Amino acid sequence: MATDPKIIIYTDGACRGNPGPGGWGVVLESGQHYKELYGAELNTTNNRMELTAAIKALQSLKQPGHKVELYTDSVYVKNGITQWLIGWKSNGWKTASKKPVKNAELWQQLDETNQQHEVKWHWVKGHSGEKGNEKADQLANQAIDELITENC
Repeated sequence: MATDPKIIIYTDGACRGNPGPGGWGVVLESGQHYKELYGAELNTTNNRMELTAAIKALQSLKQPGHKVELYTDSVYVKNGITQWLIGWKSNGWKTASKKPVKNAELWQQLDETNQQHEVKWHWVKGHSGEKGNEKADQLANQAIDELITENC
C-alpha cells in the first residue's frame, strides 16, 4: 500500500434531460493537495455521469494502493459498488431478475479501478451544503455549460 496520506474524493454527475447533455465533476483532496476534474457528454444519462465521475476520480490516481474515502450523492453508485456488483458478476452481468445490467461497461471499469485502491464508499445527501459535494456538482454543471456553448 502507498504511504501517502488518505485521499478524500467527492464525485457528482448531472444531466439536463435524462437522456440529454450531461457532466461529471470530481474534487480530490489529500494533505495540502487539491485537484478538480470535470467533463461532459452530449447524449447521456445522470446515472452514467455519476458512474463516470467515480471512474475518472479513481483513474486519476497515478499509483495503485491508495487509501481513499469516496463520497457520492448517488445511491445507485454507492449501492452498486458495495452491494450489487458481486451478484452481477456472479450472474454474468445480469440482475437478480435475469435482465442485463444497465451501464455494465461502466460498472466493469469502476470495478477494475476500485480494486486498485482501498476505497471506502460513502453516500451524502445531494444539495445539503456538504462543501465537497456542492463543488463536484458545480463542476458537473460547468462541464455541461461549456459543452453546450461549444456545440451551439
